Amino acid sequence: MRNLSNFFYRISNGWVAIAALLVFVVFSALTLPGQNHIAETYSQGSGSPDTSLFYSGGELFAMAKWYGSAGRAAYIHARWTFDLAFPIVYTCFLVTALSWLLSRVFHESSKWRLLNIVPLAAMLLDLLENSMTTAVMAGFPERVRFAEILASLFTPLKWVAVGGSFLLLLVGWFSLILNSRKQQKSTHMGA
Repeated sequence: MRNLSNFFYRISNGWVAIAALLVFVVFSALTLPGQNHIAETYSQGSGSPDTSLFYSGGELFAMAKWYGSAGRAAYIHARWTFDLAFPIVYTCFLVTALSWLLSRVFHESSKWRLLNIVPLAAMLLDLLENSMTTAVMAGFPERVRFAEILASLFTPLKWVAVGGSFLLLLVGWFSLILNSRKQQKSTHMGA
């Protein structure tokens, strides 16, 4: 894990983080509204597993029913096109931004620097969630209970990892600002 973390530190600088942020913002602005509209159309108000925080396996199966045949096909297509790309996009942004920030907050020997790889857990959980919800949609009208159960576990874990990654960004910025003020204060007092 340390080698992977160090690799991200080597490739991340302010410009890389800004470029990743721009890709994230543009991708989100151009694709999320359309994807949300498609999901709303097919879900008939039953919701989507991707945007839910908690649901049971039975509720996921009920969503598959409400989506109908065309909706399930559209859902599966979206999971392996748009929702394959989106976790990569947000993970690139989060990893590069965290790496850039944490390199300014923690010394190279600090174990806290490993926090830059937390977004990888979010991406992995997102892809696992996609796999399980796809299995439920593809298996309908048969119940794929193991997929129902695993999807209902992967989804909240994904949101914890995604939310935790964004929280780390906020804490990183806050820490960077505090460190900067401390340095300014000590420089000013020493003058």
